[in-house]
Formats: sequence, structure tokens, C-alpha cells
Amino acid sequence: MFTPSIFQDNFADSLFDDFFNGSFWPAARRNYGNTMSTDIKETDGAYQIEMELPGFSKEDIHADLKDGYLTIEAGHQENKDEKDKEGKYLRKERYSGSCSRSFYVGEDVTKEDIKAKFADGVLTVTVPKKEEKPEVEQKKFIPIEG
Repeated sequence: MFTPSIFQDNFADSLFDDFFNGSFWPAARRNYGNTMSTDIKETDGAYQIEMELPGFSKEDIHADLKDGYLTIEAGHQENKDEKDKEGKYLRKERYSGSCSRSFYVGEDVTKEDIKAKFADGVLTVTVPKKEEKPEVEQKKFIPIEG
């Protein structure tokens, strides 16, 4: 239970993870793996992207469309001061950093076509389906001299 794993990269983190994730404090579990979990749903006229961004606010999230790629970035910074009025923290479980995901949506999609909404820690982005225009094959005649 309190024996740290010596095979992990950071021994000190391992020690505290074993201590805080043991039966002494079962609720203090580190769970960063859920950041940017994404579901993509296809409807008749669009694709709907639902992305979990727990702990982020609307101001922390940016979406950009370039060369047919929709990139969603989220960044958040916590105050690094490890003391408050009543003492020093032994451990703070807050996420600080940034993450991003990119999706190819096609070069015919414009920024005006994409709709985004953020509520309850979930970003919902709707990207309309664009019909691919078949290229018209142009006949290339070779001039014949003579």
C-alpha cells in the first residue's frame, strides 16, 4: 500500500501517488486521462464533435480552421503559490497546462459554417457535411498538324 514503485520515472511522484491513492485517501485519485475525450457523431447533414474539457472555462478554449483542419486547443494556468493564509499545501490536484486535438474537416468548410457551444464542461462543435464536387474531366485535344 505505501511501498512506492521503483520502476516509475519520478520516484517522488510515485511515493505520493501510492500514499494518496491508497486506502488512506481513496478519493484523492489523479485522473488526467479524461481530458479532451472526444465523441464524433454523424447526422444527416453534419458531424457533431463532443469533447470533454473538465476544469476549463469558455475563455480557455480556442478553435481554429486552417487548410481543412479544425484544431481545438485548451489551456489553463493555476496559481503556482503553494501557500495560503492557513498553511502550506502538501498536494494540490489541479490541472495546469494545455492540450490540443486536430480533425480534418475538408477544405470546402469555412469558419462561418462551423458552430460551437460550451456548456457543463463539454464542447460541442457542429461541422456541416459538404458535398464533394466531382471534378469535371476536361477533354484535352491534341492538335494535329498537316
